Amino acid sequence: MWVADGWDEYTVLDSSKGDKLERWGKYVLRRPDPQVIWDTPMDIPEWKKPNGYYHRSKSGGGSWEFNDLPEEWTISYKLHFTDEERAKITFNLKPFAFKHTGVFPEQAVNWEWFSEIIDSEIKKNPAKKGRLKVLNLFAYTGGATLAAAAAGAAVTHVDAAKGMVGWAKENAASSGLSDAPIRWLVDDCVKFVEREIRRGNRYDGIIMDPPSYGRGPKGEVWKIEESVYNLIKLSAELLDGDSLFFLINSYTTGLQPAVLSYMISTAIKPKLGGSVISSEIGLPVLKNSLVLPCGASGRWTK
Repeated sequence: MWVADGWDEYTVLDSSKGDKLERWGKYVLRRPDPQVIWDTPMDIPEWKKPNGYYHRSKSGGGSWEFNDLPEEWTISYKLHFTDEERAKITFNLKPFAFKHTGVFPEQAVNWEWFSEIIDSEIKKNPAKKGRLKVLNLFAYTGGATLAAAAAGAAVTHVDAAKGMVGWAKENAASSGLSDAPIRWLVDDCVKFVEREIRRGNRYDGIIMDPPSYGRGPKGEVWKIEESVYNLIKLSAELLDGDSLFFLINSYTTGLQPAVLSYMISTAIKPKLGGSVISSEIGLPVLKNSLVLPCGASGRWTK
C-alpha cells in the first residue's frame, strides 16, 4: 500500500462505527467513510465535540453540524522533492455538500510520485521548465495541478464543474502559483481528450481522477465502469515515446489495483512499453498506527 504519511497539517486521529475523525489544521472534523466497518472504542476526547460533524441521512446524503468552525480556512502541504518554498501548496477548505472539504489528502502520495518525476526530468533538461506538459482530467480543486505546477510543469486543468475550477484557481493563488503556466478549462473530459487527439497534441504526463458517476457541463453522463477503459485508451493517444507518466485514481470498489494494472497494461503498455504498477492508497491513523484504506491508484512510467 502507498501511504500518504507526509502531512504536517492533516491527521486521521481515529476511525470507528462508519466515521473517521480528522484534524485539518486547527480544526477537527468527523465524517462518514464507507471503509470504516469496524467498531472500536471511541475513547479519544475529540470524538465528543468536533468542530464539524457530517451526519448521514437514512434517505441518502446528510448535513453538517458545526461547532466553532469558520466558513473557510487553509492548510498546506510541503512536497518533498525540494526544500524550496515553491514546493509548498496551500488549499482553501470549506465543508460543502456530501461531506467533502475540497481536498483528498491521501492523494499526497501521488503528488509526491509525479512531482519528483517532473523535477528530475527538468533537472536533466532545464529548458523543459514550464514546458513539460501535464494534463489533469477530472481535476477537482487542483491538488494534482498545484503539485505538478510547483514541480515546474505546464498544466492543463480540466473539470466539468465551473465551481470546482474556480476553487482550484483560488488554491493556486494561495499557493503562489497564480502566474504558473496553468490552463483552466471547464469541459467534458472525454470530449476534450477527443479534441486534443484531433489537434495532434501530446503530453508528457496524464493524471485522471474520475468519479464513479458524474455529468459534464452539457449534461453528458459519466459512469466509470462503462467509460473509464475507453478514456484510458483515448488518453494513450496523447502520449508518445517521450512521455513520462500516466496516473489513474479510483474510489470505486470494483476497480481494484489489479483491475487498474490490467487496463493500463492493455491500453498503454503495448504502444509505449514502460512499466505498470498499482496499489491501494491510504492514510495513517494516529491512534493505532494502522492505515485507513482510501481507494487505489495505477501508475505507468516509461
